Amino acid sequence: MTGDAQPVQAEISDAERSRRIQRVTLVAMGTNFTLSVLQIIVGIWANAFSLVVDATHTFSDLLTDGLVLMASRKGADPADANHPYGHERYETVVSLFLGLVLVAVGCGFLWSAGDRIQSAQALPPLHVAALWMAGGTLVAKELLFRFTLAAGRRFKSRMLEANAWHARTDAASSLVVALGIAGGLAGYRFVEPLAAALVGFMIIRMGLMLAWQAIRELVDTAPSRELVGRIRATIDETPGVINGHELRTRRMAHRILCDAHIQVDPRITVSEGHYLSERVRRRILANHPEVQDVLVHVDAEDDLDHLALPMARMPDRDTLIKTASDILSSALPAPDRVLVHYLGGRAELECYYPFEVLAQLDDHDRLRAGIDAGIAARPEIRAIRVYGRAAP
Repeated sequence: MTGDAQPVQAEISDAERSRRIQRVTLVAMGTNFTLSVLQIIVGIWANAFSLVVDATHTFSDLLTDGLVLMASRKGADPADANHPYGHERYETVVSLFLGLVLVAVGCGFLWSAGDRIQSAQALPPLHVAALWMAGGTLVAKELLFRFTLAAGRRFKSRMLEANAWHARTDAASSLVVALGIAGGLAGYRFVEPLAAALVGFMIIRMGLMLAWQAIRELVDTAPSRELVGRIRATIDETPGVINGHELRTRRMAHRILCDAHIQVDPRITVSEGHYLSERVRRRILANHPEVQDVLVHVDAEDDLDHLALPMARMPDRDTLIKTASDILSSALPAPDRVLVHYLGGRAELECYYPFEVLAQLDDHDRLRAGIDAGIAARPEIRAIRVYGRAAP
């Protein structure tokens, strides 16, 4: 799509996205609470202390689920004076926290594995009901993981994905408990600590990946080169744009913010330049729904040309108009209107007079000679042109 279509709406609004994330999180919280209570009851009755420990771990998930719920609500708040870009970064911060939690959980598994290797034979007698409880917990946690991960990808919420992988760690811990109980019932107590060590390494790796992704977002890492290239192509294909450059992008949770410079014809009006910048902005929003906002800067020339004199060294408009009036004063009065063009590190002035004034000019050679002499003495001015216009 290359036309100037209206910006397309996302499949769901930010408010609706937040509500759906909250519903998914409430399902996770209800599941974790139910499993925790059942694990404690069965664990105490069946002498399966590992189930009680796993229940304690599951209870800790209620805390992280609460953080996700809070962040999803806060992240949907509209922009305000203190947060002009919105509150989506709350999701990023929580994703980072959950990633670090995964690392801590993985390290805990490794530590527990060492302890269990030394004390595996001291475990109390187990009841087979503990194995059924561990297996049921494993299935429930795996289903919860898949449900939450699918929702996170559907709503493009890294925070929800992080929480899904946290649920996967619970499934892994339930697998460890199930293997440990099965090994205990069969007489092979070493199975549990070995499985715990393997799962611990997997959890640490996933936690580091999630934390690294959140850190990349917090330090404004650009999205994929493919997406940046498509945005750049949209800019360059906009009619009236000579070229686009200095395109910068960064993520804000599931959205992208970007700003860009566009080079246009240096002699168009300010209003047309604004029109072109707005046209570029609307085309980017229309063609790339993941982009939340675009800031477009209009350039009269390629500002990547380092050979041009810095604009800070150029005289201001009033000074240039006075200089032009002095140069023209030998043949003409002060002009009615002056257009100033700052190009290539120098200024070009277009001076407008009523046709009646120019009709009274009888010595064009003197005017031309005066302009040439004045420009020669002022290197900051490249040209002064005189135009006639109808009286207002």
